[in-house]
Amino acid sequence: MSQTPALPRTLVLMGAGKMGGAMLEGWLGGGLSAGGLAVLDPNAGEDLTALAASHGFRLNPPLADLARPEALVLGIKPQMLDAAAPSIAALAGPDTLVVSILAGKTIADLEARAPSARAFVRAMPNLPASVRRGITGVAASAAVNPAQRAMTTALLEGIGLVEWVDDEALIDAVTAVSGSGPAYVFHLVECLAEAGIAAGLPADAARRLARATVEGAGELLHRSPLEPATLRQNVTSPGGTTAAALEVLMAENGMKPLMKRAVAAARQRAQELSG
Repeated sequence: MSQTPALPRTLVLMGAGKMGGAMLEGWLGGGLSAGGLAVLDPNAGEDLTALAASHGFRLNPPLADLARPEALVLGIKPQMLDAAAPSIAALAGPDTLVVSILAGKTIADLEARAPSARAFVRAMPNLPASVRRGITGVAASAAVNPAQRAMTTALLEGIGLVEWVDDEALIDAVTAVSGSGPAYVFHLVECLAEAGIAAGLPADAARRLARATVEGAGELLHRSPLEPATLRQNVTSPGGTTAAALEVLMAENGMKPLMKRAVAAARQRAQELSG
């Protein structure tokens, strides 16, 4: 497969854990040239070593052997930023796009660790990225040019959809909605199963019914061009069972205000962690 034009010719990935590894597999499957790719991960396991052997990218080469790349993607843990700072500073030059998925670390934090670099992108992916069905919220520094924005989109599309926001401060809201959002859905499955048990279903059956219902509804939402409200209305017969349940969920003290409070709490905590 020929390389997608927007993808960088040279790229260094620093940290190939769950999220970094998911991105790496997406890039390789999407046409990124392995010849221009290097991965730095001191904890590289057998799977990463085998992937490097099969695709031909460099794994943990000496830092001195690496030229400053077009793109440097930071997939390390946020608490490792200070330890990695000398390597980041050595690799990130004036023409390097620095893409960070470090939760809670601001563009200002990155600028302080890479003083030679100018173009920074802060990204917030979510857990479904591991199955390439994620969505990543992205904010850029003022120096990021259109070609680098296209490069960022191409890199992050390897793990799902990409949503740009104009203001970095909105990344905290992105974190609260989509970054933490999968946990809300998983908890919905738990609650639905418990409600089924309370209604008399055997526990195993209730859990299977709840899980499959959310899986199927999610896939329908994915495939359908209709708005969620329209899909909800389509399954709700006037005076029927769904309508009775929705009267509870859509009451003044129902799901909408509860979700608003939950997202507000997550956003506040994100602001505290990044501040």
